[in-house]
Amino acid sequence: MERLKIGIVFGGSSEEHPVSVKSAQEVAKNLDADAYEPYWIGITRSGSWKLCASPDADWENGGARAAVLSPDRSVHGLLVLEQGRCEVIRLDLVLPVLHGTLGEDGAIQGLLELSGIPYAGCDIQSSALCMDKSLTYTIARSAGIATPDFWVVAADEKVDAGRLPYPVFVKPARSGSSFGVSKVAGEEDLPSALEAARRYDSKVLIEEAVAGSEIGCALLGEPSGPITGEVDRVALSHGFFRIHQEDSPETGSENSTFIVPADISEEARRLVQESARTVYRALGCQGLARVDMFLKDDGQVVLNEVNTLPGMTSYSRYPRMMAAAGLPLSEVIDRLVSLTLHRRMR
Repeated sequence: MERLKIGIVFGGSSEEHPVSVKSAQEVAKNLDADAYEPYWIGITRSGSWKLCASPDADWENGGARAAVLSPDRSVHGLLVLEQGRCEVIRLDLVLPVLHGTLGEDGAIQGLLELSGIPYAGCDIQSSALCMDKSLTYTIARSAGIATPDFWVVAADEKVDAGRLPYPVFVKPARSGSSFGVSKVAGEEDLPSALEAARRYDSKVLIEEAVAGSEIGCALLGEPSGPITGEVDRVALSHGFFRIHQEDSPETGSENSTFIVPADISEEARRLVQESARTVYRALGCQGLARVDMFLKDDGQVVLNEVNTLPGMTSYSRYPRMMAAAGLPLSEVIDRLVSLTLHRRMR
């Protein structure tokens, strides 16, 4: 049987570039070579697109060729540029492995909609909604899911620091991972926290600190409805979860460990999974997503954020939660491909 031609887009010009490269490397290890013919499309930090042999450490060199996804639907794939010539490679589908800005905010999804190429994961609208935490919270609340109290701060807007219920978290409203996030104990630290968040986004979110365990739930869309992986718990020794900013996360985190399955009651586990499915549906998610929540001592679940292209690295939470539920990354990829093609045929 002829192998499916899959374009895997990774890298990108966001602050999560290194994480994306590591995710692509893990995907490469788990991609069925008998079923798929991969085309590795790396985007450099400066925004250049390159077709490379693999997402290894030296992917930008070693024969990488300039290539772009064509928005022309008659091409339905890649334009590879070399020595004044243009080679056309038709793709069956694209698997985005991009995190953060321009990867999970609807940008790459918009290009793929123009191109007519089926792609795995959330569409433009759900990607944009989940990337903006204030919009995520607003929609989740309308679906009956609790969220932290929050305040949106526009560019150059002044904040009355004395009116906030400290401690609070200050974070970019539309950025991935924990880049630009600060925990603020008092009003004297607020200006520097706002400045740190604005390095990543002009729109800033201030939200109340929720006292509770950090809980995550991985979801994978299926025609019959999203399935969930095992729930995990992030055990923190101090500070807050920021593994992607650490020097060597592959060897373990400086302040966090992961408990999978989470050491919570069966009742709490069911509530977390059902809450995650509610959030997934309310935001219109498709394919894969990771819903991060807080589980309070009184049993209440409070939404933290939704990741529509969660990390796939060797230390990432999403593949670990799915593997604990009996779905290794190779099978997750197979199901994503099947789901993408099924969605296209509807």
